[in-house]
Amino acid sequence: SIEVSDKIFGRGTPAQKELNKIIRKGAFETAIKYNIDMIFTIVTAFDSPEDIEYLNNLRIMFEATGGQFYFVELEADVKTRLERNVTPHRLQSKFTKNDVERSQKDLLETMEKYRLNSNHGELICPNHVKINNTNLEPDEVAEQVINYFQLQKNQSIKK
Repeated sequence: SIEVSDKIFGRGTPAQKELNKIIRKGAFETAIKYNIDMIFTIVTAFDSPEDIEYLNNLRIMFEATGGQFYFVELEADVKTRLERNVTPHRLQSKFTKNDVERSQKDLLETMEKYRLNSNHGELICPNHVKINNTNLEPDEVAEQVINYFQLQKNQSIKK
């Protein structure tokens, strides 16, 4: 949602922020309407009541129609986050990361300004797991999530 809204209205403008919210809300409502499983990533400031309220409202929205809401919190050290921020896949998938200097600066400033991980034992919702993925590959993290929540693997996904 950020990539699309940034491309149309420019980063951080009032119009971009409004469109970003519209895209997200529409995506969630459509997933619920058509009973589609969805994975969504978001940076959360755990010291922001607004961010926590937003997550809880999402959970309520999905659960109100009989859906499930799982919150997977990923944690990695600063060095790893900076390295991952400039991988070819990320640069290709997220045009906003292509200004590497600005992107790295934004990542560090966000980490300094906000508490981006929950405290030990702090649960945001009932189905919340925190995984330190500093030394894990994406497939290993996915396997941990599947096992933790006792989910069924999607057999249509090829490795």
